[in-house]
Amino acid sequence: MTPTRKLIAKIGSVGTALALGTAGLAIFLIIWTLASARLGNAVLLPSPLSVFETYGELISDGSLAGDVRASLVRVIAGFLMAASVAVPLALILAYSRILRGLVMPLIALIRPIPPIAWIPLAILWMGLGDPPSYFITSVAAFFPIFLNAFAGGTSLQQEHVNAARSLGAGPGALLVKVMLPSALPMIVTGSRIGLGQAWMAVVTAELIAAQSGLGYMIQVSRLSLETSRVLVGMTVIGLLGALMIGTLSIIERRVIVPWNYPR
Repeated sequence: MTPTRKLIAKIGSVGTALALGTAGLAIFLIIWTLASARLGNAVLLPSPLSVFETYGELISDGSLAGDVRASLVRVIAGFLMAASVAVPLALILAYSRILRGLVMPLIALIRPIPPIAWIPLAILWMGLGDPPSYFITSVAAFFPIFLNAFAGGTSLQQEHVNAARSLGAGPGALLVKVMLPSALPMIVTGSRIGLGQAWMAVVTAELIAAQSGLGYMIQVSRLSLETSRVLVGMTVIGLLGALMIGTLSIIERRVIVPWNYPR
């Protein structure tokens, strides 16, 4: 197939996917509108038009931008904290059998604890505000990143390690120049999962331990029975999460896939 035909085929597939996605969204909005009209109760289920109007109100008064900014900062900070600890730790444990035997039982013990269970301790240790939210989001994002990075590190082929050692590579060079590149696809996969977990955790943390952010907005709106504002917060979280995860997917396709494996 010539490059021109490949480009036409790619454009056609993208156009088909876009058309199907638009049709699916339109069907969903129609069903939502009919269900809202059938119930006739804006508290139980406001119409899409009411939610769009609420979007306009929150954007015009600037409150939505402030809550989005607060939640974004918490998610990004917690995610970066988790990744900066999870990836090096996972690769070190994948490299060292002794350290793996010492640390992995502790990881297995802590992993089943849900992030929400850490909120009381986070409030006791750090008070209210941003620090507990950073901690909760980092806990939520840590384990998906760690487990995928560890799986990527332990899947390193032994002949690659032997070749690097024969060329004089020490432990540091093995970790940075051999194990890390080999584990990058799994690290990106874990990062996508961890980012989704961070968004779920930050909303939970903001419901309890914060006075700003999308989770806090949802909680206040719930108490005042402003369901349209609740749906605005929920949809914004979905849009932001999908955008950030999609960005990681683009980075994977552009940077990792071409030299690592075809997809």
